[in-house]
Amino acid sequence: MTIFDELKARGLLAQLTDEEEIKELINNGKATFYIGFDPTADSLHVGHFMALCLMKRLQMAGNKPIALVGGGTGMIGDPSGRSDMRTMMTVEEIEHNCECFKKQMSRFIDFSEGQALMVNNADWLMGLNYIELLREVGAHFSVNRMLTAECYKQRMEKGLSFLEFNYMIMQSYDFYELFRKYGCNMQFGGDDQWSNMLGGTELIRRKLGKDAYAMTITLLLNSEGKKMGKTQKGAVWLDPDKTSPFEFYQYWRNVADADVLKCIRMLTFLPLEEIDQMDAWEGSQLNKAKEILAFELTKLVHGEEEAKKAQEGARALFSTGNAAEMPTALLTEDDFKEEKIDLISLLVACGLVSSRSEGRRAIEQGGVSLNGEKETDIRREYDRSFFSDGVVIKRGKKNFRKAVIK
Repeated sequence: MTIFDELKARGLLAQLTDEEEIKELINNGKATFYIGFDPTADSLHVGHFMALCLMKRLQMAGNKPIALVGGGTGMIGDPSGRSDMRTMMTVEEIEHNCECFKKQMSRFIDFSEGQALMVNNADWLMGLNYIELLREVGAHFSVNRMLTAECYKQRMEKGLSFLEFNYMIMQSYDFYELFRKYGCNMQFGGDDQWSNMLGGTELIRRKLGKDAYAMTITLLLNSEGKKMGKTQKGAVWLDPDKTSPFEFYQYWRNVADADVLKCIRMLTFLPLEEIDQMDAWEGSQLNKAKEILAFELTKLVHGEEEAKKAQEGARALFSTGNAAEMPTALLTEDDFKEEKIDLISLLVACGLVSSRSEGRRAIEQGGVSLNGEKETDIRREYDRSFFSDGVVIKRGKKNFRKAVIK
C-alpha cells in the first residue's frame, strides 16, 4: 500500500487539488509540505494531533515537513470558525509560545539537518511594506470572492474587522514565500482552511506563472480534531504540566464507543490490518480498544514509560478489588436530593474535603476531576444513574475516591 493509499484508508484526506500529481509526489518522497500552527497558547493540544501525526507519517515516507509557526499571523488571529475576535497577544507572549511549540513538535518530527524545517512567518510578514503588499499581493485577490469564503461567513454576521479580513492574504503569502525560499510544493490544513489554502495556490500561479505549481490538501478531521482538543471543561494539552500523562491517558480512555476505532485508525501508527480486525469488536472489547488508543497516544506524546505508568494507574483506580490503590466512597439515598447530587456535596460525601467552602475552593482552583476530566463548575449536578458503574473522583494529584451507590 502506498502512503497516499494509506492516508485515504485512514480517513485523513478530504478535498485535494491535482490529485494525481499529489499522489506522485508523496508516494515518491518528493513532497516538501507545510502545516501552519498559530501560537495562541504556550502548548499544543490534542486538536493538533491530526496535523502532527500526518507530518510524522509523511516524513517516515521520505517527504520533508515544514512546521510553520505563526509568529506573524498570530499578531492578527485566524477568524476561521470564530464568532468573536481573538484576544490580542504581545510579541513576547507569541515568541514564548513559539518556543514551546518547537519543543513539543520535536516528539513527532525529526528536525535534524535536511529532514525537516521549523520556520516562523514573522521573519517575512513583520517586515512587509504596506504599500508594496497592496501592489504586489493585494492586486491578485478579489474582495467579492473573499467574502464568499466559509472562514468569513460566521464573522460577517457579528462584524468582521479589517484586521481579520487580511488573514487570508497573509496565509496565502506564507505559501508563496515558502515556495520561493524552500521549494515547498504542498500545503496541508483543515477543512475550515480551504479558502485560505486555495488563495495561496492561486497567488503562486499568478505571481510566478502557470508553470509554477503548488498543491493543497485538507484534513478530513480538522473540525472534529479541534473539537477533540477540547472537553466541556477546557483544552487537553500536550504539556504535562497542563494535562498530566494520567489525565491525558484518561481523556482517550473515555472517548465514546462510536469514536474509538475512528481515532485508532486516524491517530495511531498501528498497522491497518490490525485495526481492520478491530472493526468487528463490540461491547467489552471496545474497552480494550480504548486502552489501546489511550496507551498508543500517551506513548507518542509522553513516552512509553509514562504511558505504562498511566495505564497501570488507571487500571488500579478502576479495579474494584484494589482498595489499597483507591478507597471507595459509598453514596447513600440521603446524599441525593430529587435523584441528584451537586459537585460540592459529592466531594464532602467522598471525604475529599472537610467542608463545602473547601470544596468550592478546590473546584474553582481547578483541582477536581471526574473520570479524568476537570470540573470547574461549582453548580454542576449529577443524576443518580451517573454512578451506576462507579465514578473516579480526584482532588489534587494524589487524592482519589471511587464513588459508588450503596
